[in-house]
Amino acid sequence: MSATPQRLSFRRRLHELYYGESPRAVRFRLAWIVVDLIIIGFFIAAPLIREDAGFLIVDYVIAAIVAVDLAARAFAWRRFKSFLMRPNAWIDFFVLLTLLFPQWLFNLGFLRVLRLWTLFNSDVFWSTVARRYDDTRVEHVTRTVATFVTFLFVMTGFVYTGFARVPDTGIVTYVDALYFTVATLSTTGFGDITLPGTWGRILSIIIMASGVTFFVRLAHTLFRPYKVHFRCPTCGLGVHETDAVHCKACGVVLNIPNDEY
Repeated sequence: MSATPQRLSFRRRLHELYYGESPRAVRFRLAWIVVDLIIIGFFIAAPLIREDAGFLIVDYVIAAIVAVDLAARAFAWRRFKSFLMRPNAWIDFFVLLTLLFPQWLFNLGFLRVLRLWTLFNSDVFWSTVARRYDDTRVEHVTRTVATFVTFLFVMTGFVYTGFARVPDTGIVTYVDALYFTVATLSTTGFGDITLPGTWGRILSIIIMASGVTFFVRLAHTLFRPYKVHFRCPTCGLGVHETDAVHCKACGVVLNIPNDEY
């Protein structure tokens, strides 16, 4: 029983580091975000350096770092069951499995890049690194670009894993797979690299259709009139024009915070 207060104290300290607002907590999360970006860079470059002698050593070191971070965040969360319900936690668990068993899960290793999506869509990132841009157009554009880049490398991984060195495809290296994905995603379709068979055509269709969707989504995010998120105290409407004085749903006078005043 004597260990319980110490455990609770440790848990409170972890919670403060991961979710608190103190200068120490902000510095800690900034340092971890830098480490996370380095890890994501390793994930993206992994297909190009997989044959290097020290690859497995780096892979297991990163596995240890991810495992410690995941365990600490789970312990710091107020309810472990609710932590397990979060999509980000499931993605991190999967990434950890691919790091612990790189030989067995070789064909799924490209899905590690999903951590890029989880980073730029996390409240921790926007409340720590980009507090000034939280809930602004910059955040929406950054989230959209991060989603697009994540999709690009996930599709490249699918193409490389499924069709590299298959006769008559033209895909030999990871760069070939990336080139094909970009050409198909942009619907350019040079035709110098093609995926054979029914599954190759289906994957090409998915990439092309998704490319149109992502480009439209990105253009919509960049050029649409931006709206601010502010909950109306009367009707609860949460989105308004940047210069709104009255709620367009109920007409009540709004007091939307503005940095210019």
